[in-house]
Amino acid sequence: MIGKSLCPPHSLQESAVIRRVTAPALFPPPAYSHASVVEAGTKLAFLAGSVPLDADGELVGAGDPVRQAEQVLANLEEQLRAVGSDFAHVLSTDVYVVTTEPAVLAAVWKVVEASGLSTGPHSSTLLGVSCLGYPGQLVEITATAAVPEQPEEVRTP
Repeated sequence: MIGKSLCPPHSLQESAVIRRVTAPALFPPPAYSHASVVEAGTKLAFLAGSVPLDADGELVGAGDPVRQAEQVLANLEEQLRAVGSDFAHVLSTDVYVVTTEPAVLAAVWKVVEASGLSTGPHSSTLLGVSCLGYPGQLVEITATAAVPEQPEEVRTP
């Protein structure tokens, strides 16, 4: 059985494309949904992991998972913009944090919530891991997003 969304859609465009679902038989999740359903024919973007590097490839926030999460989200927003999407159209994320401490996971999740990314609320998994790809990297976020249709006059070739 499919439950109903906990939040209203962000726009008419989103309501026609994305439906956020919380299963009524499961514990209501905080700031995310159990599933996101996308209408057939919707363009999707599968984003590579967003990492805490600046435009010059330098690590931002060495030793600080909260600062790294902020940089990762700023980079994710740029990735989304490059494909014609935004945080409101994110369907799912995986948030990776190098830690074994629930308090560190919670601190990173607070940054995700504050970013507006969880406004959907999108479907998400928060994971503590032993290491990530770049030296000193503590946070990475992968995402899948719907890409809304652009009006004819603003389409790019």
